[in-house]
Amino acid sequence: MMGGQPIIILKEGTEREKGKGAVYNNIAAARAVADAVKSTLGPKGMDKMLVDSLGDVTITNDGVTILKEIEIEHPTAKMLVEVAKTQDDEVGDGTTSAVVLAGELLKEAESLIEQEVHPTIIVNGYRMAAAEAVRRLRQLAFDVKRTDKATLGSIARTAMSGRSVGTNADFLADIVEEVAGEVRADVDNILVQKKHGGNLKDTTLIDGVVLDKERVHPRMPKFVRDAKIALINRALEVKKTEVNEEIRIRDPAKLQMFLDEEEKTLRAMVEKIQASGANVVLAQKGIDDVAQHYLAKEGIYAVRRVKESDMKKLAKATGARSVTNLDDLTAKELGRADLVEERKVGTDDMTFVTGCKKARAVSILIRGGTEHVVDEVERILHDALRVVAAAIEDGKAIAGGGSAEIELSIALKDYAATVGGREQLAIEAFAGALDVIPRTLGENAGLDPIDVLIKLRADHQKKGGKSMGVNVQTGEPLDMIKANVIEPLRVKIQEIDSAAEVAGMILRIDDVIASKKSPPPPPGGGEHGHGGGMGGMGGMGGMPPGMGM
Repeated sequence: MMGGQPIIILKEGTEREKGKGAVYNNIAAARAVADAVKSTLGPKGMDKMLVDSLGDVTITNDGVTILKEIEIEHPTAKMLVEVAKTQDDEVGDGTTSAVVLAGELLKEAESLIEQEVHPTIIVNGYRMAAAEAVRRLRQLAFDVKRTDKATLGSIARTAMSGRSVGTNADFLADIVEEVAGEVRADVDNILVQKKHGGNLKDTTLIDGVVLDKERVHPRMPKFVRDAKIALINRALEVKKTEVNEEIRIRDPAKLQMFLDEEEKTLRAMVEKIQASGANVVLAQKGIDDVAQHYLAKEGIYAVRRVKESDMKKLAKATGARSVTNLDDLTAKELGRADLVEERKVGTDDMTFVTGCKKARAVSILIRGGTEHVVDEVERILHDALRVVAAAIEDGKAIAGGGSAEIELSIALKDYAATVGGREQLAIEAFAGALDVIPRTLGENAGLDPIDVLIKLRADHQKKGGKSMGVNVQTGEPLDMIKANVIEPLRVKIQEIDSAAEVAGMILRIDDVIASKKSPPPPPGGGEHGHGGGMGGMGGMGGMPPGMGM
């Protein structure tokens, strides 16, 4: 108060929470998000059914999909969603683990704050612990070669474990293995097409590109062998002018001349295509009916409105170059494939471009009983391809099943003793938080989590026990490398870095100032609607109360 007059700093309706209250509130929000996905972790994890505002249903246990679909309001909770998105963008797997670990780090920090340990010290300790954990992970990792199909297959199966594919995991892992051999499992080089109907085992890998398109004219050939493919990035139609125009023709003979000229232009386009030697046309834009007729007459197979992303994959698969101007279309620009054909898949016709030599792009055609199954299989394959690609790029992998986390937990407790000071408490808390992964794996399998942890710790203290993880069938420790439960090193490093960073960011917030949400404008209000006037005296907002008009 100055001179008995209140000073208004924040807008009316602004909410402010500061001190420990703000910290505890943020921790509670982040932990709620972690708890939402915790039950999906591991091979025995459960699925979530997500229903959006339009009533569309998604059934999945993919952490990032769940967090993207649920509309989260709380700003701190949104930060945990960002962790999952970053983990997914970087490595494609480990999203649930990263979020669960971040939630546990905040839970451990909460008890330290209650013991009057300052958040800055906790953040510093967490940073030191994360750096040491990453260093130890690099020591635990082993080499993976691109030619080591068995290990790459194990990495793919580990990423699929606990997902809804069940006994088909081996079948899908074999497809991922094959893709890894063909195009290094780079997701940009793989076209995924989905068609529900049939069985999941009908999912196939195609050494070329599958387009969800049919030929544009029924008189065109159903298949073309030794295909010479033209990729055309322009409409095979008569150009419309940019401006609004009107043509008035009074003489009927002139109208026929006008139509003949249009037809002549379209015929000239088809002649240019034919002159290049192309017998297959894949166009990114439309094809006029008259052009379709002439293409069919020449026995050329044509498809229109192909997506730009598919055009790029077609170029990689066939070696064709996309042309915008038909004058540039020569034999050099054409791509090659052994066969281009229209096949019926389910109830739809699709175009298959197969037998591409030195193809740098392949397709996976996913089949499944329902749309929900097909969508989930696409997500599962995407994750498996990403982790295999990460393992090939880095050439490093690590045992999964919670073995790395237990090993790090033991190592960090020893490291904490060498640091001393209050940071030691934070490093010990970080070590304790790492136990959440094996504990949750056991919990989700219906095992006693305490027994699981005690047995694992005992085995890790023995010589050669560094790769012992949770056997979700029996609850006994099991060598994860022998059990082929393997993950790329990058997944674990990203998981620990992301969780530590977001926990540190949330702990450093001691004041939350939330502006009042603007009410929706009144119907018919707008800028000059009701109450426009002087904007409710908006220009005089600085005036103290009691000084209004």
